[in-house]
Amino acid sequence: MSTEPRTDLRSGTAGWPGGWRRRRRRARIRAVTRTIGIVACSAEGAALCYRTICLEAAAVMGEHNHPEIVLHSIPMARHMVHVRVDDWQPVAELLLHSAEQAAKAGAQLAICPDNTVHQAFDRMIGRSPIPWLHIARVVAEEASRRGWRRLGVLGTKYLMSGPVYAEALAAHGIAMEVPAAEQREAIDTIIFKELVNAVVRDESRRYLQERIAELARAGCEAIVLGCTELPLILEAGDSPLPLLDSTRLLARAALREALRPAPR
Repeated sequence: MSTEPRTDLRSGTAGWPGGWRRRRRRARIRAVTRTIGIVACSAEGAALCYRTICLEAAAVMGEHNHPEIVLHSIPMARHMVHVRVDDWQPVAELLLHSAEQAAKAGAQLAICPDNTVHQAFDRMIGRSPIPWLHIARVVAEEASRRGWRRLGVLGTKYLMSGPVYAEALAAHGIAMEVPAAEQREAIDTIIFKELVNAVVRDESRRYLQERIAELARAGCEAIVLGCTELPLILEAGDSPLPLLDSTRLLARAALREALRPAPR
């Protein structure tokens, strides 16, 4: 008796997970995917974004499969010298250069898994050779889809006091709360002295949990992890409120976009 799996021609299965119809569909998906360009700023944020795309693509593209990805990384130090003095035009030029290099390597859409530098987004998007997804707009769309009207936002001090999330959330009629100024400084220190260097401390987690509890008391319905390294220290079980992980939401949006046919 043959030990080969029997093929059910009606269902397209072949006795083990998959089947010829599923394999043909995945082959078609591979043929139409667009190449994602990751414009990196911090190593940890870019790595988490890259890893999320690769791991979650398998569900629709098959095991060990994902869209082609190009990553271009200018050292974060070159961004920060301008961010610290509130000079966003040079940051825009760095983002544009990365997009141009990614496009030359084959990228057809760009993402930047760094919330803070999106303050320079509008200064460069009109000159970019490829389209972008905006991280805060992706988060705002998800919050609106889930019906939330007031969010707490955690991130760098530049992000929490800047316009990136205020504008993106306001476009959906969503209010924004952030910690007090002294607390923003402390969170900024946790990010730049610990998380971007892959240092995770329990006492820092507890500090962030206290800030989340305060935002919950202020009426927030969910918390935006508006720094791409915050998911390294905060998970769903660490918070009394739902978490909007900007890094993973951006990665998933890029994956969805890569699976759409390119505009003609």
